[in-house]
Amino acid sequence: MWAENRLRQLEDFLKEAVAARVVPGAVAQVGMASTIIATVSVGSALVTGGTPRPMHRDTIFDLASLTKVTATLPLILRLVEKGRISFDDAVSAYIPEFSGGAKDRVTIGHLLSHTGGLLPHREYFRSLSGYEAVVQAAGAEPLIAEPGGEVAYSDLGFMLLGELVQRVYGQSLPDLARVEVFDVLGMPQTGFCPNPGLASRMAATEVMPGGKAKVGIVHDDNTEAMGGVSGHAGLFSTVDDIGRYLQAWVDPDNEWLSWPARAACTLSRTAGLNGNRGWGWVLRGDGHDTLGDLWPASAVTHTGYTGTSVAFDLSSRMWCVLLTNRVHFGRGHDVTAFRRRFHNVVMAGFGL
Repeated sequence: MWAENRLRQLEDFLKEAVAARVVPGAVAQVGMASTIIATVSVGSALVTGGTPRPMHRDTIFDLASLTKVTATLPLILRLVEKGRISFDDAVSAYIPEFSGGAKDRVTIGHLLSHTGGLLPHREYFRSLSGYEAVVQAAGAEPLIAEPGGEVAYSDLGFMLLGELVQRVYGQSLPDLARVEVFDVLGMPQTGFCPNPGLASRMAATEVMPGGKAKVGIVHDDNTEAMGGVSGHAGLFSTVDDIGRYLQAWVDPDNEWLSWPARAACTLSRTAGLNGNRGWGWVLRGDGHDTLGDLWPASAVTHTGYTGTSVAFDLSSRMWCVLLTNRVHFGRGHDVTAFRRRFHNVVMAGFGL
């Protein structure tokens, strides 16, 4: 498994992507079960908008929507395991402001599978400031589809799930994620609102008007308006921390989350609809599936807008992390094809 030529092939692939300005830089990690097979870092953490810096293994990335599956999802699962909530519970039972009409039929499971009928996105940052103001606005949004009727990827749904978690636990999302997830799994570099003193270790995101790159400030505009914390975005982390997170998912003996809870998230919850989603995770064949041509049908994935992604397969226990700062080249810079090809190179290395 993973002969030396396959390791070189992965590194060469990433170096070629940097040379072609597909991404400024990347850090990737590949593993099986608890074994890290390869870790590669190439390119630059910052190209323009500041002093240029190379990418390193310990570079800290804005995870963007990986927050959904690295913080919000496991906190929901912990509550389910404790008997505090159920996937079939109405969201309105915990967030009364999100109620009335069809909203009363929106369940936690609907929001986790992006079938709650909510608007995908709203630019709240243009008129609102503060966590509570944005969450209240998201809760007041009318539905645009029947609950359970279609798959529509929605940041708003995970904003509400983050708030639901806080209300049920009675603690803040950053504290909960740290105590229930990051401390347990040994992820010391992961969290919301990173210390500004770590700026020299952070991958820059977008170059803003005025010519300065965002470094250590969450890229997502709504999350920035919310103070850097949301159920849909805001986490920062490193490749080693995220690798540990995926190792916990594929290890059947890890008791942090029960195996039935993890397995349930990888089953399709959107049969007959316009997408293929589990609880939190993107499944093969979904419109957001970037696993390429070679990963098995049982594999799952998720991406982040800044250029991050993760993938794993419970059956084979294979996993990989790809962290890039693609928005450093602009929000419209597309890396979909690059992600698919990356996953092809990774899976070819397993030789399965």
